[in-house]
Amino acid sequence: MSTWDAIVVGAGPNGLTAAARLAVAGRKVLVLEGAPTIGGGCRTAELIEPGIGHDVCAAVHPSGAGSPAFAALRLEDHGLEWCHPPHALAHPLDGETAAVLDHRVDVTAASLGSRDGERYAALVQPLLDRWDAVRDTALGPIVRIPSSIPVATRFGLVGIPPATLTARRFRDEPAKALLAGLAAHSFLPLDRPFTTAIGLTLGLFAHVSGWPVAKGGSQSIVDALARVVTTNGGSIETGHTVRSLAELPASPAVLLDVTPRQFVTLAGETLGGWRGRPYRRFRYGPGVAKIDYVLSGPVPWTAPAARLAGTVHLGGRFDEIAASEATMVGGQVPERPFVLVAQPAVADPSRIVGGHQPLWVYCHLADGRDLSVAVERIEAQLDRWAPGWRDLVVGSVVRGPADFEAYNPNNVGGDIAGGVADVRQLVARPRFRPDPYRTPQPGVWLCSASTPPGAGVHGMGGWHAAGRVLRVS
Repeated sequence: MSTWDAIVVGAGPNGLTAAARLAVAGRKVLVLEGAPTIGGGCRTAELIEPGIGHDVCAAVHPSGAGSPAFAALRLEDHGLEWCHPPHALAHPLDGETAAVLDHRVDVTAASLGSRDGERYAALVQPLLDRWDAVRDTALGPIVRIPSSIPVATRFGLVGIPPATLTARRFRDEPAKALLAGLAAHSFLPLDRPFTTAIGLTLGLFAHVSGWPVAKGGSQSIVDALARVVTTNGGSIETGHTVRSLAELPASPAVLLDVTPRQFVTLAGETLGGWRGRPYRRFRYGPGVAKIDYVLSGPVPWTAPAARLAGTVHLGGRFDEIAASEATMVGGQVPERPFVLVAQPAVADPSRIVGGHQPLWVYCHLADGRDLSVAVERIEAQLDRWAPGWRDLVVGSVVRGPADFEAYNPNNVGGDIAGGVADVRQLVARPRFRPDPYRTPQPGVWLCSASTPPGAGVHGMGGWHAAGRVLRVS
């Protein structure tokens, strides 16, 4: 007789969400994590100075604050507290001008100018009015019957076109640039289908639940998930690397918070031939070049709005960002890369210790051999929009693709998004099935960011996979 009703391999946000859902449902769950600490892409660590916590990977959580899984698990009852900056996002342009993504649609619209502000509101308001159905469409498998076919159809008609086409809706640069920065979270060239959908979903989250940070750091999210697991009778073991499914204790259900090719390795010879082909052929995306800083004060942004934003996009005009991402996917470091900046202390003053605070910046990087070049060009982008910021630097740590893979084996080649999110791997993630979580291996499910809905600290891959397990057990 099995000791465990389910075993979860991997204690990232998706694995822990799967374990939490099963534990709350009364299943006896064991979570095995190879690293010394839980968290995956959601860990917080003191990298430079004692007391200054840095989010090693994910820092700002639009889909986390709006996650149905996290809401159902009542993570706030287990210590999680969201901290919201005055503005979700600022996108500086020339001089003091910046597009602003705010919780309020009218504030966002006002930053885009009268002509494009009206167009922006006309684009997002109908979707916000049916947000529950839109969220269901965006945070679940594509191959299924949606909760509202009319809403899913409307969202598809708006979201499937590439961002380059959607940008034609607008006349002026602030709206176009805001769209470009949001769509560039896809790690794809902006002329690819579905880049609008990815950017639009992030924008909608800002209006519904904001772009907050977790108080004290992203580790608070996984710590809250772990408390749900353990208070409901589950067990978590760290420092336990699983190298083969054959090593696992007997259990009717195994859920893997790993990528598809790692699943093939764990399954071994039992997943040969055509059964394992979709998993072996899974494609990973670009990596990242990331710098963590400790600063002696807030960043001296030229644009006042950027001083009030938890996230800042540095890339300039739409055409600059489009060229940057296309150059990056082509294997080169752009002269002016698209840079994402997180300044958590704007939302969470507890991150300031002795007048010092963390800053987190990164750009997409196709080849880790160009890491030093990428760092120089990231810092040049900071010079462009925040002259004088270098005078505040107390210390820094640089990480490239190889460092991210060493930190978390799921970041294959430094890919922090769980695989390319192009048309093929949105529809078939990781294979074309109504239940993409269930594998050909009996009793084994995948629940990582390589399953729908993909990247983001929202736990929905784990939530959906655990739901499939509960249906059959």
